[in-house]
Amino acid sequence: MDGDEKTCLPFRQICFKGRFLNLLIFIIAMLVVGPLFEELVNLRILMDILWSAIFISAIYAVSQKKHHVLIGIVLALPMLAAIWSRHFVEYHALQVVGYLCGAAFILFTIIQMLIFIYSHKEVTRDLIVGAAVVYFLMAIMWTFIFSVVETLHPGSFTIPQGQDIQDVQHFIYYSFVTLTTLGYGDITPVTRLARSFSTLEAVMGQLYLVVQVAWLVGVHVSQSMLKNYRQDE
Repeated sequence: MDGDEKTCLPFRQICFKGRFLNLLIFIIAMLVVGPLFEELVNLRILMDILWSAIFISAIYAVSQKKHHVLIGIVLALPMLAAIWSRHFVEYHALQVVGYLCGAAFILFTIIQMLIFIYSHKEVTRDLIVGAAVVYFLMAIMWTFIFSVVETLHPGSFTIPQGQDIQDVQHFIYYSFVTLTTLGYGDITPVTRLARSFSTLEAVMGQLYLVVQVAWLVGVHVSQSMLKNYRQDE
């Protein structure tokens, strides 16, 4: 039994090697390429395609166990339904349920990726890419949460005049600005709940960077010391 597990392990690692990189590429495309083409050709459907690609890539990233795939699909489907239904009908209840499931799905993905990261004892490319993806996913998770807050309690955020507060792109921008503590101030939280969530996201973002960088440095140092020890022997 032990021999079979050792034989299967390299194959599993090969199958899932680079799975985080695909997710990172789609997230960056959503942040940069999507809005660029949307402004040039008014192709809103491109953003929905990129959102779908992010969710599918995230399911693949945590699909080493069958029940993880099942959980991912169950949580992702309502969010995908909410995204694509906007082309046909505006149904706020479906949007709220979809965004809540989207936030839960992203949280599930983050937890599984952190388990993968902290279970490794050497710094690899997949590990570094995975750590970066987790940071991006944190901002996306809060994007859905802020969208739900604004939908359930309109006026929780203020934005420049002439812009649609219901456009999720505004909350993507606001979430990343908050996570990185830039705080440009063009979009501001008004209600106590919105302010509390904004503060929580900012604190989580800074704690994650501190803890993750410290852990990666510690693993790299111990890895280098172990290599030097083996060379001395």
